[in-house]
Amino acid sequence: MRKVKIILAGGARPNFVKIAPLYHSFSRHNRINPILVHTGQHSDQNMSEQFFNDLSLPQPDYFLQSENTSPNRLTAQILISFEKVLRKEHPDLVVVTGDVTSTVACALAAVNEKIPVAHVEAGLRSKDKTMPEEINRIITDHLSQWLFVSESEAIHNLMNENIPLEKISFAGNVMIDSLHYHLKSNRKAELNSILPKSPYILVTMHRPSNVDSKENLLNTVSMIEQIAALRPVVFPVHPRTQKKLMEYQLLQRLTDHPDIFLKEPLGYHVFMQLMRGAEAVVTDSGGVQEETTYLQIPCLTFRESTERPVTVSEGTNYLIHDLETASLVTQLRLILRGKIKPSKIPQLWDGNTAHRITEVILADFDKADLT
Repeated sequence: MRKVKIILAGGARPNFVKIAPLYHSFSRHNRINPILVHTGQHSDQNMSEQFFNDLSLPQPDYFLQSENTSPNRLTAQILISFEKVLRKEHPDLVVVTGDVTSTVACALAAVNEKIPVAHVEAGLRSKDKTMPEEINRIITDHLSQWLFVSESEAIHNLMNENIPLEKISFAGNVMIDSLHYHLKSNRKAELNSILPKSPYILVTMHRPSNVDSKENLLNTVSMIEQIAALRPVVFPVHPRTQKKLMEYQLLQRLTDHPDIFLKEPLGYHVFMQLMRGAEAVVTDSGGVQEETTYLQIPCLTFRESTERPVTVSEGTNYLIHDLETASLVTQLRLILRGKIKPSKIPQLWDGNTAHRITEVILADFDKADLT
């Protein structure tokens, strides 16, 4: 049976957390030749290079030079650069993960070159088309020949959009593969310079709806201050949020607060340990909702909707959909008093998703070779 050349393409931190288990699974098969492409969407060391080290990924086979300016410009840059890689390598398949600009740009470039696409983490929908990520998800799913979903509702979403069932595979959550491996390996990182001495709340905020406008960023800053009145807050600041805090002259307000600990973006292992040690997590991140559900840590998501509803219906996630700080603080007070809803780890979030995806892809290529 012939060898299959597969390009794994990504450009942002969440991409690499999902790509790592796939790369390792592909590499264990002598029938697969995996090629790693970094689009350059996140070139900051702590946002990408550090994750490569933490996730035992080699240096990318290709690092595309991209300037993360507007989504349109970034998409155009990736399309042009990735097209050159595709024409040089002639892969059998391009695998993309998640919902960032790199995801949709690489999928579009591949389809234009008549190369099939597999989308890992397909079918997630927030039902909010003002989110760029929602548009990216929809376009990527409709461009893809393989759609690997992480929760059952994603299957219904895809079928409602008339995507054939035979393209869809319920594989589980590949991000949990990375977390599962991290927990199993028990790798520890130095946290003394990060943690307050008492129990703490971990906060992450970076969505445009929460940080881009001055009004919304003021609301976010006020919310963090109110959380800090309950417990010390550890706040790793995303580059996007940092830029806006400086632009609106709000950074010093957080820096001067005695119970708010601002940190630069953290490596994967440090952040996972930080999450494991938190009493609760407040976030607007998609991946954090999943990781906290697996770790069984209460999570309060400050967004109107979530594309990961299983983290609410089965997991530890509470959706603060009215975007009211008072609602979040009220729910957080209940959690800190021990009033936590029952939860469980969703189906197939077991650390074996990358293996299942590998088997499906190889089986399908075998079928194609026989026809």
